[in-house]
Amino acid sequence: MGNTTTRGKYRWIVFKKGTEWVATALEFNIVQVGDDPNLVYLELQEAVKGYVEAAQKIKGFREKTISPILNQKPDEEYEKLWNQAQLTTEKPTTQLPTNVFNFGTRNLATV
Repeated sequence: MGNTTTRGKYRWIVFKKGTEWVATALEFNIVQVGDDPNLVYLELQEAVKGYVEAAQKIKGFREKTISPILNQKPDEEYEKLWNQAQLTTEKPTTQLPTNVFNFGTRNLATV
């Protein structure tokens, strides 16, 4: 079904790329970059909150207009890394990729 302005979820991941930390919300293609993984995570959550609030403000438009905004195709690199990290929850013997700080899924209702 996908995300709507009132329900759904998004995946996020924080990882190191070169000397910087990158945090991304996959379904929204929002990316934060910085020196501290905790800070880029917090900045990402704030950016997502603003993004969803902005989408909710244009709720008067048809769902066909909102759906692509809330259900974007993630960058292949981020998708692959998130899938590798997700394996660690499905198979506890699997190691988290060494450059991944944290990852997860959040409900839009908690944004």
